[in-house]
Amino acid sequence: MIKFLHTRIRVKSLEKSIEFYEKLGYTLAEQRDSPQGNRLAFLKLEGNEVFLELTWSADYTESCPEDLMHTALGVSDIVEYCDKVEKSGIEIWPSGWREKFTGGERKMAFVTDPDGYEVEILER
Repeated sequence: MIKFLHTRIRVKSLEKSIEFYEKLGYTLAEQRDSPQGNRLAFLKLEGNEVFLELTWSADYTESCPEDLMHTALGVSDIVEYCDKVEKSGIEIWPSGWREKFTGGERKMAFVTDPDGYEVEILER
């Protein structure tokens, strides 16, 4: 059997990115330096086996074009989750998301991490 283990994204500041993703519910599982001189942080979500790997290197200047890629999180109560995230200082978009979640339509919102990567939030 083949297992999906992790996804790597490049970041400008490992510390700022770790702080951001911890506000979304991730925990830091491991942090180390690679033989190539990169600083690595592996983040996980409770109940998940797949890691989010954040990578910083001194010689890399990253730029994430808008809508290049995103990750997605499934939550049981999107209003409760987004309230918690918003109270931690992270902007939820689209604006007016609370009003948009009053009907029976599919509920989704987004946040943008410090490097421009989008995180989609879906009620599951």
